Amino acid sequence: MQRIRTALEDVPDIPAVDDVPVPWEFGRAVDLSAAGEILDVFVERVEDYHATVVRCPAADLPVAIADGLRATGATSAVVPEGLNPDWLSAADGVRFTVETMPHLSPHELNRIDAVVTASAVGVAETGTIVLDHSADQGRRALTLVPDRHIVVIGADQVVSGVPEAVALLRPAVEAGRPLTWISGPSATSDIELSRVEGVHGPRHLYVILVQERP
Repeated sequence: MQRIRTALEDVPDIPAVDDVPVPWEFGRAVDLSAAGEILDVFVERVEDYHATVVRCPAADLPVAIADGLRATGATSAVVPEGLNPDWLSAADGVRFTVETMPHLSPHELNRIDAVVTASAVGVAETGTIVLDHSADQGRRALTLVPDRHIVVIGADQVVSGVPEAVALLRPAVEAGRPLTWISGPSATSDIELSRVEGVHGPRHLYVILVQERP
């Protein structure tokens, strides 16, 4: 402690700066709105993580999902039990497995090409998608083991920053559900900064941004 006190002897005694309130409109912070439309910022930052983002109206969602499965080369997919089956109506030639109890084993999930889920919240500032693992999102293993993740998010689910996302996710936390924060495909790098994808999650993230809540 004496060494710390000695090191701080020449630090000027300046009063702390008061917090500056940041004006908010729900879904948008002033500093972010100045940079552009919130959805444009969200798309830009999700794509920065090497994910694919497509926009579509709600009526075209089944076709967009089918296109996503085709674009990622998936011929089989697992979906959570609570996912709207109408979303899969256009995906001809894809073998779907609806996960019910008992859960699929990790080996069974590993043999499936893709997973299709909904999502809870999108964060424009960080390009993050959050799953609260409601019935249409399934358990965590379902979205971490298959190599491709097709995730659907409504435009009204995208907020500007993390504080708003946390506020919206509070009911899930209070209900004891886990949260998965996704910022692009799974990736890591070694000491030489060689990027490796798919180490601890999907190698491909395909995001479908729906103009209205599907």
